Formats: sequence, C-alpha cells, structure tokens
Amino acid sequence: MRASRMRSLVAAATFGSVLALGSGAAAAAAGPSTSPTPAKPGQSSTPTAPSTSATPAPSGTPTTSGSWSVDEALRFWTPERVASATDPSGRAAQPGSKPAAPKPTPRGLARSNGLTATSFPGIKSVGMLFAVDKDMRSHFCSASSVESSNRNLMLTAGHCTNSKAVFVPGYDPAKSLKEQPYGIWPVDEWFTDKRYEKNSMKAESDLDFAFARVKSADGRNLQDVVGGNALARTPGFTNDVTVIGYPSVGHNPQDLPVHCATRTGPLPDFNQMRIDCAGMWGGVSGGPWFAKLDASGTGQIIGNVGGFNGGGPDVPGSDPMYNRISYSPMYGDRFFQLYDDAQNGRHTDAGPYQQPKPPYSLGGAERWQQARLTASGDFTGTGHSDLFVVWNDGSATLHTAGAQKDGQSGTAPFTTEHKIAGAGSVWKYARAISGGRFSADGSDGMLVRWSDGEFTQYAHLDQNGTHDEKMLAKPKNGVWENAKLITSGRYTANALRDDLLVVWTNGSVSLFSDLGGNGIGKETQLRQASATWTHAEQIGAGEFTGKQTGDLMVRWSDGEATIYSGIDTSGFHDEIKVRPAKSVWKNAQLITVGAFAGTTTPNDVLIRWSDGNVSYYSDVDAAGTHDQIQLVG
Repeated sequence: MRASRMRSLVAAATFGSVLALGSGAAAAAAGPSTSPTPAKPGQSSTPTAPSTSATPAPSGTPTTSGSWSVDEALRFWTPERVASATDPSGRAAQPGSKPAAPKPTPRGLARSNGLTATSFPGIKSVGMLFAVDKDMRSHFCSASSVESSNRNLMLTAGHCTNSKAVFVPGYDPAKSLKEQPYGIWPVDEWFTDKRYEKNSMKAESDLDFAFARVKSADGRNLQDVVGGNALARTPGFTNDVTVIGYPSVGHNPQDLPVHCATRTGPLPDFNQMRIDCAGMWGGVSGGPWFAKLDASGTGQIIGNVGGFNGGGPDVPGSDPMYNRISYSPMYGDRFFQLYDDAQNGRHTDAGPYQQPKPPYSLGGAERWQQARLTASGDFTGTGHSDLFVVWNDGSATLHTAGAQKDGQSGTAPFTTEHKIAGAGSVWKYARAISGGRFSADGSDGMLVRWSDGEFTQYAHLDQNGTHDEKMLAKPKNGVWENAKLITSGRYTANALRDDLLVVWTNGSVSLFSDLGGNGIGKETQLRQASATWTHAEQIGAGEFTGKQTGDLMVRWSDGEATIYSGIDTSGFHDEIKVRPAKSVWKNAQLITVGAFAGTTTPNDVLIRWSDGNVSYYSDVDAAGTHDQIQLVG
C-alpha cells in the first residue's frame, strides 16, 4: 500500500523500553535486545486445510529470491538502494504531503473517529521488507515473523513479493543494515495464492497475503532470535486490533514504525476488513493486525495491510482518505492452506477463488464520497424508505429498508444492498433523480433527467431494477437540460407523490402536477427567474408541518436550510428556517428526504457530507432538526 519515499539512515537514537499500546492491547517491549528470544511453543489451534497436489507457482510470481547469503544481501542492499525503496502497491501519494491535523467538528456534522497512528520504537517481531522488481526498482513493505515448524517463516502482503528480498526485523533507522540489532534475513522462497493478482481491485484481492521462508543466519533461525507470532482465523469483521507498520519517511521523519489501536469493520463487496486511522502512508503494506500483543513483542495476528487496490481506497495521495483508510484480507481456509504449504515447502493450487458472500454494510466514508446522486422511495413495498444511489463510476445500488414496526426508531434503517447496474452503465448520464409514487398499484418509481436533456419516468423500481419506462421529454429538447434540481411530492389533492417541482438554472421554480397519468402536463410557475433560487443546492419533498399538501426543504449555498410548508399550485406559503446561514449544512453534499426512522411519514433527512460521512435527522418539523443518527463515519 502507498507511495514513494526516501529513507534516511541517520535518525534518532534510543527511546523508552516499554510502550503502552492501549485499547485493551498489552504493552509491547520496544527496546532492542541483542540476546536471542526463547522460542515460543506452537500455540495456533487453527486446523490447516488439506493440501492438494503440488503445482508450479504462477507465471510472474517469484518463488525464490535466488540462493544468496547474508553477505551477498548486504552487498546488494547498499544505503542508496535502501534509500530509494518505494511501496510496491502502485498507489501514488504526493511526496511530502502530510495528513491533515484533526479539527473539532461542529455539532451536526457526522464525525470520523479521529484516530491517528503514533510513532514508537517498534517491536522485534515486526520489521521492514526490502525487495526489487524486474526493472530493479527498490521496494519496501512491512512484515512479521510467524510461528512455524521450520522456525524461519515471515508474513507480509501478496503484493509485496519480489526478488532480492530481505527482511529486517525491529529495523533501527540509526544503523546500517549490517548493524541491525536482530540481523537481516534474506528470503529464500515465496509462497503466495496462485489466484492472487498484484494490486487487484477484483474479488481476488481478498487473497493479498504471502509467506516467505528466510535463510538461517550463523546457525540461528528467525523465530529463535525475534520470536514468532501466532496466526488465528479472523473471527469476524468487527475486531479490536493494533496495527503496526513502517510508513514512508517523507511522512514519518523519525523513520520509526507506527501503531494504531482501533476497531475494524467490513469492506462492502469484499471478504476484507477496513480501519480508519490516519498516518498509514506508503510502506505499511503487509503490516500485521494484532488481536493480542504481549510484553515479549509477539502476539496473535488476524490480518495484514493489503487487499483491494493494495490495501487502500483508489484515491490520489492528496485525498485525506489515502492515509486514513486501510484494508486487510480475512484469514480463512485459503490463508491457512497457504500457511500449511509454506511450512512444508509446497506450492499447491487451491483452485478458482469463490468469494464468500460479504455481509451487508453501508461501508465507510471513502466509499460514500463516491455517491453522486441519491433518491428515496418505498421501492420494495415495506412502507418505509429505501435508498437509491448513483455512484461516480456509473454504477447504481438500492439499499432496502429493514423490517421495522411503525413508530420504532432505529439507527440502521437499511439492511440489504442490491446492485442495480454496474460501473459504466447508463446511470453515468443521470444528472438529477427523484423517487415518487406514480401509480396506486405496486412500488414507487423514479424520475431521471439525463445529461442530454431527456426526461424519463420509471413507474416502478425494485431490487430487480427499473420497470415501465416512459420518455416524458426527448433528448436535446432545449428545455430539460436546464433542470438543475427536481423532486417529486404530494402538492395536489390526490394521494400520490406524483407532482414534480423543478428549480431551473436561471433561478425560476415550476410545478408540474400529476405526472402519474398525464406525463408532463401544464406548468405552474411558482417563482420567476431570480438570483435567489440560483443558490438552491439541494431540495427534497417531505411532510414536516402536517399541512394538507407536502412541504419542500431547501439547502442553500451558504448552509441555511428552510422548509416551505404546504406547497400547492397557488405557490409558496410559510417559510421556516431550520438551519441558519453559515451552518455546518454548508457541507451537506446530498440531501434525501424519506421515512428512514421506522415510521411511514417522510420527515427524516438523510445527508451525505462532503467528507463522505452519512447521517440522518429523524422527525424534522417546524421546530427544526432534532436527533442526528450517524450511519457512516
């Protein structure tokens, strides 16, 4: 994972001998010791999968680093090569950029957890891994010593495997490689899952782990010198872990490892975990995720930095998400089969990867930054609001409402995600969407204004997609290209939410009644063109004030939010300010009104914030916004 850096071989000297790692993790010994650590007896109770017949390693994946000695490794890994090493994940961070310092978050904006990794002297069982690719470019990752029958096994990420590799446990930046306190350990043989592809964004990124057998040095084994960490199946997607890795020196001037005690969560669509902890720059790839860590400097590992895109979101290095979000594969059968192979010197093929069905999760802020359009509606017939999302890559998903009783408020209003369209679909041309009820029979439907001005109605939408398409306006009609914002609501006497309110680019506002049966009918102009309404950023139809017809919520460019109660063909009526100008709502990038809190009344307001966090306000009324429930962040 992550990026380019230059390494200084002259750095600070000795730190304290013991560091408390917090969040339930035991203290880990940090001071280097030249005396060998007694080997721990094998304690992994996880059964290994039966091996299949041995097969050659896949083309392009190194199995050995060549037969070379410690002396040869020292001659090859000159200070210049060490200094030029970069992370091999292919994720390019901007050199010299630093994570933004955490800032107080105003009330009302969903918060990130605010964690930042902390430098510390390190532990002897975790260190740096140096290697070179076929073009002789130097790379570095993080790695850890693990328990094994041969006592010479190391764990890292699959995308870290390369030639001329050498593991440096307890790396001390103040010393040359020849002077490292626990020596250097040339890699003799690599073991990777044959189906893994480096820096993949596909399901096979779940397999981003690798083992290496290192050469004994002066008759000593790696595990005898630094100890071996136990490996355990990842018990679930939510775990308390301590993550350790070596970030790039450009973002870590002390050139020390960092640790972060945090909680994991699921990465949607993958059999992987994610954490949100800033400071995880290039070089932390392969770093272990400890479920337990003790004073001996060893513990129990249940993950490693790696997975989708080499272990982090597909964003530029200038994006704060780059160093905040890290991923890890789950350790299951495939992992432990590879572990068994590595201990026995085998290269077997576990066959095509069958990804387990991932659990439902809204995901993290890095995902929701990619949400471009949202709309709500009772698309699945539960009586509550589902959420339809169009993403930046042109894909579309439907998050369906949970089975909640009327009047029961909940913090998780969605329970399932359905893929409606994949990346690059026609939804990449959608510019405005709104859910509505256009027929008394069946589920809610959708209105779409496309980039070419075409205006479309889908009478129904459900987990199987859109149905009963009707073109309401042809492409390039010279009118609907100018529809900036749209929302469907109940603004006339009938019970359907089939009246369309439009804010045009020139600042005028129109109402089209009864789209259900008549298509686009007569236009009623509610506001003539003016500068005021050009500042409307989002709109949403709801029932906040109990009037006979629906209300309109508007979020203005300065952060003010207002409700216009009981809109009808005679125009706007009472204006109620629910958020003041310059409020935190200036950061509200998408607003969706629906019935998210368990009732059937559409008076909840869901917001996707500029930082990717998602929250909703339940039971909004004339008195303002009330309880905020955070869903993402």
